[in-house]
Amino acid sequence: MSGHSKWHTIKHKKGALDAKRGKIFTKLIKEITVAARVGGSGDVDQNARLRKVVADAKAVNMPNDTIDRAIKRGTGELEGVNYEEITYEGYGIGGVAMLVETMTDNRNRTVAELRHLFSKNGGNLGESGSVAWMFDKKGLIIVDKEAKSEEELFEIAIEAGADDMQDEGEVFEIYTAPESFHAVLDAVKAAGVEPQASELSMIPQNYIRLEGDDVKKMLKLYDAIDDNDDVQKVYANFDIDESEME
Repeated sequence: MSGHSKWHTIKHKKGALDAKRGKIFTKLIKEITVAARVGGSGDVDQNARLRKVVADAKAVNMPNDTIDRAIKRGTGELEGVNYEEITYEGYGIGGVAMLVETMTDNRNRTVAELRHLFSKNGGNLGESGSVAWMFDKKGLIIVDKEAKSEEELFEIAIEAGADDMQDEGEVFEIYTAPESFHAVLDAVKAAGVEPQASELSMIPQNYIRLEGDDVKKMLKLYDAIDDNDDVQKVYANFDIDESEME
């Protein structure tokens, strides 16, 4: 992969540069609320999904009382909005497949806004099932190469239940089955390694290489959708040359 990057790798580098704290807080608060509700517990020791998102919230310095209020809204101890999780599918520039995970209190508003953003930026919203088959749900842990030798990290990850590890230039990417994700992440952290990023992700089976104007158009579409208040995560199967990113 030398010289070019899959979008999920670029995304984490880019996110570190232009993270909008207000946006991040909004998305994390929704995720905490839903994780507490769906997981049936406000106790991070009993709810793996909640434990992960609370750790993410603390990593961006979200105040503890904000986290606590979000958990209590999820468990019903405080009144709050009832969010619904809906995934939309669509196409970007050059036939790029896109999955858009949302949390919304009004699905009619969300689908109307997404349809507008796709069409305005050269893409189109697809039918349910149109692109989801192109992605696999996996745990993804991204580790800086300076953190551990390849041999050591591979041994730690595989022993904890990881499926695979790949060299992606400046980073190693560890892949797990969804049910093994938290065990592998805990093992990596226990070895003194703090990942650049870790998430349950939708990993494309194949990638579409974009060049020239298509790169700018695709990034503009991606950012427009990602900035929507109802959108939690956007996955896409495009690949960009490092020089194009400059």
